[in-house]
Amino acid sequence: MEVPILKQGPYLIAIIQSALTDADIVHLRDALVEKVGRHRSLGVIIDVTALDVMDSFATGTLRDMAHMVLLRGAETVIVGIQPDVAFAMTLMGLTLTGVTTALDFEEGLSYLNRSLKVRTAS
Repeated sequence: MEVPILKQGPYLIAIIQSALTDADIVHLRDALVEKVGRHRSLGVIIDVTALDVMDSFATGTLRDMAHMVLLRGAETVIVGIQPDVAFAMTLMGLTLTGVTTALDFEEGLSYLNRSLKVRTAS
């Protein structure tokens, strides 16, 4: 299942609407990294609200995706991690070290807006 990637101003928004296969998440990673450069995006929001499970491959790929996007000049915020998913990830020792997370889309957007304001003011 292809994940839609929307452009909203200087940001890209990927909303994961259902469980993804390993191939789907790799495709998302590749598409996001490419589109950040093509659109000269300054931020990416990945909404995982619909996911009720995040295994080690998905977690690692999301973490790598955020680091790749950062190397392309944009920040990533992962939003919407459900409480049960966070609990299971913690029990399994899965982390998103170095990746910004937020409660929901609005909080993620607010974070990117604040971050962009700081970057442009410097």
